Amino acid sequence: EYQKHEVREIAAQLDLPIAHKNESMDLCFLGDGDYRRFLREHAGETITSGPIVGQDGNVLGHHDGLAYYTIGQRKGLGISAGEPMYVLSKDVKRNALVVGSREELGRTELLARDVNWMSGNAPATPVRASVKIRYKASPVMAQVQPLPGNRARVTFEDFVYGATSGQGVTFFDGDVCLGGGLIADSETIVSNETGVQQAEVQ
Repeated sequence: EYQKHEVREIAAQLDLPIAHKNESMDLCFLGDGDYRRFLREHAGETITSGPIVGQDGNVLGHHDGLAYYTIGQRKGLGISAGEPMYVLSKDVKRNALVVGSREELGRTELLARDVNWMSGNAPATPVRASVKIRYKASPVMAQVQPLPGNRARVTFEDFVYGATSGQGVTFFDGDVCLGGGLIADSETIVSNETGVQQAEVQ
């Protein structure tokens, strides 16, 4: 029943060093926060270098292992281009890291899988909701269309960047959580700012 600041005050009164420790918003189970070390030690066999390619297939450089990169990442790619480049996707079959411009990273639709509706039942018709594609992301207004198989198609009113398969997507009506699911890694509609749409199948 205590608030967080009250717990810190109690810890300080008891001279516990944890009272003044910074909060963790990252991989708190790693003492040193070095996820690359953790991956090398526990999944080293899955980490192999490969090409960094543009959407046209041209090789722009080489990566150290797909596990080290996240969708939407811009820094640390080690490539030189005429404009900032972002990670668009990971082609696991080719062990290729696909990069492109911010415009290519943007999308206006995605498919959610394993959707859970807080009411216990999916809405009979599409609903307008504010949608977050990750915990710290700003909500974007969208139409959420329930689909068979615990899925939903989410059509945003503005572009979102860095939507990553496997991450959570959550639907809200004001402060009320309507439900959510996981961003699908296939059948997802990707839109760039030129209005071109294509099916993304990973």
